[in-house]
Amino acid sequence: MAPLARVRPFRANEVLYQRGEVQSALSVVGAGNVRIGSTNAEGREIMLTLFEPGAWFGDTVFSPGMPRVFGATAHTDGELVEVPGQDYRALLARYPEAYPRTLDMLSRRLWSAISIIEDNALRDMPGRVGRRLLFLAHMHDPQRGPGPVTFKLTREHIANMMGMTRQGVHGVLKALEQRGLIRFSYGRITVPDPDALKAYLDERAG
Repeated sequence: MAPLARVRPFRANEVLYQRGEVQSALSVVGAGNVRIGSTNAEGREIMLTLFEPGAWFGDTVFSPGMPRVFGATAHTDGELVEVPGQDYRALLARYPEAYPRTLDMLSRRLWSAISIIEDNALRDMPGRVGRRLLFLAHMHDPQRGPGPVTFKLTREHIANMMGMTRQGVHGVLKALEQRGLIRFSYGRITVPDPDALKAYLDERAG
């Protein structure tokens, strides 16, 4: 697939794709961070999730002609590796044995989306915030062993992502911080032990 790909450098806060664009490309974060989001009626950006190197987006590659449901904006400096949709689909037609891996990618993305919907519907605010941080920790280090996971995220970003005010999310984050389940420093958040955070959230849920 490498001969089909192109590298696209980006700068922090650069708009990579607009919501509603009709463009079919599979994008992989090669370096830096990309935030996926939308805008509200006032034009304010609402962040939905944050992608680290190795993460992919561009689900419309599998539905040519469909507009992008969400926009993508550079969170830091970095680069994308992009494969045009028609080339990726031609590659699958030529090598059908790649379909199981592609379907696995899509099913994992669907599972992630349903998990977030479930958390928003069934959990209280501490549970929602904690589960979202756990989800991001897994996204940033899916093959992790024991140990901390750190990613670039501020309290403001978390409030934006959860649809809360900064004041509203502060108490929830402070409680997690006091338990040693998260740490903040220089615009970054660290989950020292994701398993401990998960155990705490499971215990709260009963």
